[in-house]
Amino acid sequence: MDQHRPARTGPAADPHAGHAGHAGQGGHAGYTGHAGQGGHAGHAGHDPEMFRRRFLVCLALTLPVVATSRMVLDWFGYSLEFPGRSLVGPVLGSVVFWWGGWPFLVGAVREVRDRTPGMMLLIAMAVSVAYTASVLTFLGTFDLDFWWELAALVTIMLLGHWQETKAIGQARGALAALAALLPDDAERVGPDGAAERVPVTGLREDDVVLVRPGGRVPADGRIVAGVAELDESMVTGESRPVARATGDRVVAGTVATDQPIRVRVEAVGEATTLAGIQRLVAQAQQSGGRAQALADRFAGWLFYVATGTAVLTALVWTALGEPDQAVVRAVTVLVIACPHALGLAIPLVIALSTALAARGGVLVRDRLALERMRTVDVVLFDKTGTLTRGEHALVGVAAASGSTEDDVLRLAAGVEADSEHPLARAIGSAAADRGGAVPATGFRSLPGRGVRAEIDGTQYAVGGPALLGELGRDLPPELATAAARWAGRGAAVLHLVRLPDTVVGLLALADQVRPEARAAIDALRAEGVRTIAMITGDARPVAEAVAAELGFRPGVDEVFAEVLPADKDQQVTGLQRRGLRVAMVGDGVNDAPALARADVGIAIGAGTDVAIESAGVVLASSDPRGVAGVLRLSRAAYRKMLQNLAWAAGYNVVALPLAAGALAGAGITLSPAVGAILMSASTIVVALNAQLLRRVRLGVGDPPVPARRPAGAASVESCGG
Repeated sequence: MDQHRPARTGPAADPHAGHAGHAGQGGHAGYTGHAGQGGHAGHAGHDPEMFRRRFLVCLALTLPVVATSRMVLDWFGYSLEFPGRSLVGPVLGSVVFWWGGWPFLVGAVREVRDRTPGMMLLIAMAVSVAYTASVLTFLGTFDLDFWWELAALVTIMLLGHWQETKAIGQARGALAALAALLPDDAERVGPDGAAERVPVTGLREDDVVLVRPGGRVPADGRIVAGVAELDESMVTGESRPVARATGDRVVAGTVATDQPIRVRVEAVGEATTLAGIQRLVAQAQQSGGRAQALADRFAGWLFYVATGTAVLTALVWTALGEPDQAVVRAVTVLVIACPHALGLAIPLVIALSTALAARGGVLVRDRLALERMRTVDVVLFDKTGTLTRGEHALVGVAAASGSTEDDVLRLAAGVEADSEHPLARAIGSAAADRGGAVPATGFRSLPGRGVRAEIDGTQYAVGGPALLGELGRDLPPELATAAARWAGRGAAVLHLVRLPDTVVGLLALADQVRPEARAAIDALRAEGVRTIAMITGDARPVAEAVAAELGFRPGVDEVFAEVLPADKDQQVTGLQRRGLRVAMVGDGVNDAPALARADVGIAIGAGTDVAIESAGVVLASSDPRGVAGVLRLSRAAYRKMLQNLAWAAGYNVVALPLAAGALAGAGITLSPAVGAILMSASTIVVALNAQLLRRVRLGVGDPPVPARRPAGAASVESCGG
């Protein structure tokens, strides 16, 4: 049997520790892209509102430029003459180029300086060539008027960037939503008991705050008065309110739904769990992966391919005696080749997947861990605290002749009433459902043996085998069978003795399997995971009993029992040497080396900070069903990345030859403006495809599925004698 651990309270036992620095405050307003990924570094400091404003102004300026263009007039067969008509294109077109196109020009300079050529440089080259040709035409040294194409190109590019930054901002809005969970002020309780309203920023550790029904907890702390149902869904993904009482830990941002509580503040500001979650989300959204590296390389290649193609196109058309077409085709090639969709393909998927995960109580600390999860062959669970609750509960009562099970339980609860031992609390909790403990006096501890107390003038003792050994007593036959059965399943067996030496009954207590654990394992099998494994320091019979209750398949699933804490990572290494990719799920300090050694480390959020720091993914709700959700999200996100990359690459393979005029002989050509429309359309396709990630269900927060209990498994049973 694993050493008993006291029950942990709260959705996450302080997972914020060690996550220094507050990353992300709303997400999109200061969006900075990844340098090199298609030129997104050029977005630094630009938000959706800036692009929206420039787009609307440039759209208003572009309409008269298009309406007065000689080419458009010829197309539609109408005339439009007024004084200064010939200046509309040059004047308004220049405003559009310099003011509307300024973000692209600045981004291009940054890409050149950083030696990361990409989308911004391609856009800047296209509009600069079009602008230069148009200015030279206006001055009479060239014969190619590009004003309406130039204005339309810049306007469409602004529209595309507005939608892109808006989409990423919405995905990253998880950070803003998390920040919005904190109230602006709190009711601090003074020494006289009166509550005064103060800003949340004015709270300090050890302050006591009053949280009224419907109010949000303003800071992490512990309840010092009151009992309430708390809505913790925004932090853990758990949809049902959770009962919290005096002494329980509560987290900033959660809601007291029914009763007022008073909370002693233990952490404020950057030290709160909520701030830690924000940092994890921001770190994950800013991190990359293998698919991102592929996109970065492709964007770099595309710049050189597009530039080379544009130069070759210009040379070929010039050699054919059509210099005007040489400029038009070169500009169109540069526009078509803008890796706009490519630049959006990966960042948007990253932002969406991590935001969706955080909303479901799954915190991604390492993007590569989430990416690797899709390849996992074995999910290795630590038993205690992960598949089980990590706290003992009553699983059986046996009474000797002349007594009833209720008598045994209530008498034992009376003797243990003043004990702080976890087993004593479990007995008291069970007795509360059967009429409560019998009042006792004269409580006294018996070190190494148990406890004793007096009930109605009679001395009783409760203890383990050492107590019986001291008394020189053996169990009556009717109790010995039950004791052997429970001990074989790993339960702690306590004896109720009427002193001096009469055994009245037995109580069996064991670590309980989480009701969600069986559902978690079934979900992983449904996702195609080859092997489920469990690792524990328990004796093998105990481990095998838990495995049977969880439905482990002999010959397929594996149980590692009697493993010393220091040897858990060696078991992970052993699985990896067999060619298996391992995801390790654990919660304790002794799990940290194994979490770090595994291909994917998943920490249970109510576990220790050390375990959380060693893992790439954290389940804030302590619900093991989240592991299958992580697997589904990993596969869906990777699939979306590859689909987006394939679309972006395939679009360029088809569009570049058309832009260069390869089919001009067949009457198929593309103007720069049409090229800009197609490029923006490809961006919309990528963005819509990424949004389909929202359909992924993480499986966290659903009602737990009761574990199916095989015959003979531990339950609250009676063994009367």
